[in-house]
Amino acid sequence: MIDTVAFQGAIDILSTSPMAWLVVPPGLVIGLIFGAVPGLSISIAMAVFLPATLYMDFLPAILFLTAIFTGGGFGGAIPAILMNIPGTSAAVATAIDGYPMSRQGRHGEALGAGLAASVIGTFVGYALLLLIVDFVAGWVLLLGPTEMLVVASWGLLLIAILNDSTVAKGLAAGALGLLISTVGYSNTGMMRGTFGSMYLLDGIPAIPALIGLFAAAELYGLAGRDYIIRDAGLRAVKMASILMGVKKTLQQPIGLIRGSLIGTCIGTVPGVGASVANLASYAVARRADPAAFGKGDRRGVIASEAANSSSEGGGMVTLLALGIPAGAGTAILLGAFAMHNVTGGPRFIAENTDVVYALILGNMAQTVMLFGLGIGFVFLSGYIIRTPLRFLIPIVISISMMGAYAITGSMVGPLTVAGAGALGWLMKRYRYPVTATVVGLLVGGLAEGELVRSWQISGGDPAFILERPITLALLAIMVVSLLPGLLRRAMSRRPQGSVSRSAT
Repeated sequence: MIDTVAFQGAIDILSTSPMAWLVVPPGLVIGLIFGAVPGLSISIAMAVFLPATLYMDFLPAILFLTAIFTGGGFGGAIPAILMNIPGTSAAVATAIDGYPMSRQGRHGEALGAGLAASVIGTFVGYALLLLIVDFVAGWVLLLGPTEMLVVASWGLLLIAILNDSTVAKGLAAGALGLLISTVGYSNTGMMRGTFGSMYLLDGIPAIPALIGLFAAAELYGLAGRDYIIRDAGLRAVKMASILMGVKKTLQQPIGLIRGSLIGTCIGTVPGVGASVANLASYAVARRADPAAFGKGDRRGVIASEAANSSSEGGGMVTLLALGIPAGAGTAILLGAFAMHNVTGGPRFIAENTDVVYALILGNMAQTVMLFGLGIGFVFLSGYIIRTPLRFLIPIVISISMMGAYAITGSMVGPLTVAGAGALGWLMKRYRYPVTATVVGLLVGGLAEGELVRSWQISGGDPAFILERPITLALLAIMVVSLLPGLLRRAMSRRPQGSVSRSAT
């Protein structure tokens, strides 16, 4: 329940603190730019500007950083839609349908849909945070290593099975991603897969690998063409088409609410966050009409963007209620808390409920500003479509390589981009789903760590899960969610088999 006295106090704090509002627009712009540049990320932007908050009061400092978080949550969708290059790992699913829409000349509609879904998802995520912050604090503590392992496996299996290729190729691609994630030191201190190279001791860097699998692989395929969109008439950037995308998104409340709820729930789980939320939401939405998705269906963009944006509110639950960061972005927010001698947790909520409400209401108000700034940013970024590929390809590759070098601090980053790009090109040529490999790479470390902890706690006895009712419930839900996709594939192959038998 909402504490009405504290709620009124939060409104008073926000209305008497002009600095809390002045820092939000620049924070949103910084997030949009860092999210839209391949190789950069929200966490990098927040880390770069974290020292600037040292001389701010606590509320403006956190609102500035969360504005970067909010802007970057949508910024990653822009290159994903226009060039099939997710600006962040949270925009992987956005590219699946967003880029085909762009190739069809519907880039304005896709960008408008992504912006509207992101704005509404962020708003819903923080609105739910306002209502459930106390309740979820206790619920999250019930999730142990076995439950986390099921969640990670669930996300991987959904993407591996619900793809345009065969189930076997989807599982093989996911397994490849898991193998790549095991390079370097294991959780138990064992070194594997390094081939004796000291540069691989820390493993394959995930973000450069993601850039290579998506960006470089796509650019290899575009080489030799003049423009991303062949038809000159479809390359026009029109505000009307962007607003049309916004309007059509608002006409699909079920997809928006479903994606927002999925994102918020997954965002509350530490270590999972937007990278898994957008893929899980997309997989759930795709079950309704799998034949249409992947070919330019607006519902795919809506599902992905609503989930990855609402997961921000979910991630704030564990930060505020438990003092535990849910991901890299909230870890930096935790650092900002420490800089201002504030410790998140139940005591912080109990003693500073008005401040907590002020943070949540301030972030809800950010969504209105994001819509206004995002419309202008989207309109300008749409001109990427009109840039000849002979200029665009080297520029994007250079930015990607520099971003990868900035992440790793060595040539491992650029070399990873190049190698992953070649791998991604081969996978696309032979119709192996690149997305499944990316998901395996992203959740591999989490899954391995939880598997090791589960093994240690159970003493190697698989019957241990029978004592974990939440694990059993999650396993049952996972099986139920996977069965329709498997049955649909089996039914689609059955007529072909019967025809071939009758012909013989």
